[in-house]
Amino acid sequence: MKKRIFSSVASILLAGALLAGCGNSGSSDSAGGSTDGGSGDGKSLKIAVATSGSTVDDGSFNQDNYNGVKKFVEDHPGSTVTPVEETSGDASAALKAVEDVVADYDAIVCDGFQFSGISDLAKDNPDTKFIIVDSSPSDASGNEIELENVYGMTFKEQDGGFLAGMAAALTTKTKKVAVVNGIAFPSNVNYQYGFMSGVNYANKHYDTGVTIVELPSYAGTDVNNENVGGNYVGSFSDVANGKVIGEALIKEGVDVIFAAAGASGNGALTAIKESPADDYFIGCDTDQYDDGANGSTNVMLTSAIKVMGENDRKVLETILDGSFKGGNHALGADTDSMTYVKTEGRHQLSAETIEKIDKAYELVKNGTIVPAANFSGTKPDNFTGLDAE
Repeated sequence: MKKRIFSSVASILLAGALLAGCGNSGSSDSAGGSTDGGSGDGKSLKIAVATSGSTVDDGSFNQDNYNGVKKFVEDHPGSTVTPVEETSGDASAALKAVEDVVADYDAIVCDGFQFSGISDLAKDNPDTKFIIVDSSPSDASGNEIELENVYGMTFKEQDGGFLAGMAAALTTKTKKVAVVNGIAFPSNVNYQYGFMSGVNYANKHYDTGVTIVELPSYAGTDVNNENVGGNYVGSFSDVANGKVIGEALIKEGVDVIFAAAGASGNGALTAIKESPADDYFIGCDTDQYDDGANGSTNVMLTSAIKVMGENDRKVLETILDGSFKGGNHALGADTDSMTYVKTEGRHQLSAETIEKIDKAYELVKNGTIVPAANFSGTKPDNFTGLDAE
């Protein structure tokens, strides 16, 4: 299958809030909303979006969350959103950045596992509502807890990774594929294990015979200090090292790379673009098709979608109307919160591949297939539903 000629048509937004881009402005200005068709009820929220390790315009995880909040602001005149960007990726620094501004906002959306220790701050500020994306709040011992003013939004990334793995296995010509990750936080390991599960499922049911390539020097260590293998950059903002890993994988014969690495994934994408071979990239979190433009061609095979921004918007609506309830929620394929891009003009999958992925996707949605995850108790070679058809 040849790379499709790149189309310049406008992006189709998925789930109302999915945008992909590769900027790095680091802006901290407020963005107000005043549009026709807003609620007109006089209610508004002052919102902060806190990020750690990269900025709100990372073209992936953070940007999708930010766009969801901006959509809320557009719908409610008087509401504002301000980025609070802590770029080191250190959890303590991330929490300090939120602590410094907490008194100024009605709601704070915290992007990433780095904010799981928000509990004490949330208890000390009961009138502020917190949304943590990709984590649930935890106590000082690291145990998950629930708080009345915190909505912990986690995702079954393994569901999306599974679809990406099937897409890679059913497309590769060299029979070698790989996943590049940022840091071995649970969400990232979930993507990795899900991807590996999808490849193994395709190997078993469609005799694809694909090998998952892992570079030992870039193996990840999860939050329990367990070696999870894979190809970890060690950062969500190290584009240069992302490219080094991408180039190393291509040298090993890999022709399809799935990257769940934030801005670091842009480096692996560049490696694919610069490869003289007919290689493909699979985007993550958002529809990254436009990022795949490479002259007159496009290297984006498809993207694994995590519906974050739209879910952020929905939770903010409950804060505004007074129906907000704290708690921890895991969202996956069963709630259409993990999916993949198959919209015409936004992917390069064959019709036969889509048919096979969709068949397996229904089994994931109804629980027949449960891809391996960081703490699922299964591995990519023995997950629940591996034998299911």
